[in-house]
Amino acid sequence: MSYFRFSIVCLLFLSCNSVYTPKRRGYFRIDFPKHEYQTFNQPGFPYTFEYPVYANIVRDSSFFDTVPENPYWINIDFPRFNGRIYISYKAIGPNSFEKLRNDAFEMTFKHSVKASSIDQTVIQTPNGIGGIYFNVGGNAATANQFFLSDTTKHFLRGALYFNATPNEDSLAIVNQFLEKDMWHLINTFKWRNTGPTGAAQPRK
Repeated sequence: MSYFRFSIVCLLFLSCNSVYTPKRRGYFRIDFPKHEYQTFNQPGFPYTFEYPVYANIVRDSSFFDTVPENPYWINIDFPRFNGRIYISYKAIGPNSFEKLRNDAFEMTFKHSVKASSIDQTVIQTPNGIGGIYFNVGGNAATANQFFLSDTTKHFLRGALYFNATPNEDSLAIVNQFLEKDMWHLINTFKWRNTGPTGAAQPRK
């Protein structure tokens, strides 16, 4: 056997017995826009807030295949990220706040089957709006949800969903980016004629 052939055989032997190291799964690079906002202040609506300039607001004609209870249910669409914040609003009737709050918790904890964690942050803004912010870990359908209320007249719930198979790893960076926008919405949110906008604080 010539030296050349001997070298080829050795290389083949080494390559067949080398340890294979799999590459880590990668995801497409996402170029995020600058966080800039505009005001949602439509006549007749019982609330107002600021939302990103790269989002569109559409009145919701159907809410998860159900008919909205009133015309104040809207969607905040993020075409660039294939995501949507569903906003539902209800006027509080006599002794109905507890039920609405419990319903919000129940809807969040429906995701506990696929969730690795559910963290709750109490919201309290200087203009008297309180609520809860939920961070849902794992491969749940939604990782960011919240509700806001003055406990006597108004109750609003928001939940961010993506039109994609839930995957915590691939959606993590987008969830983090849009979480800032959700907190900005909360920080600038106010009911009609309720005074100056307050500033809640996101989780650490």
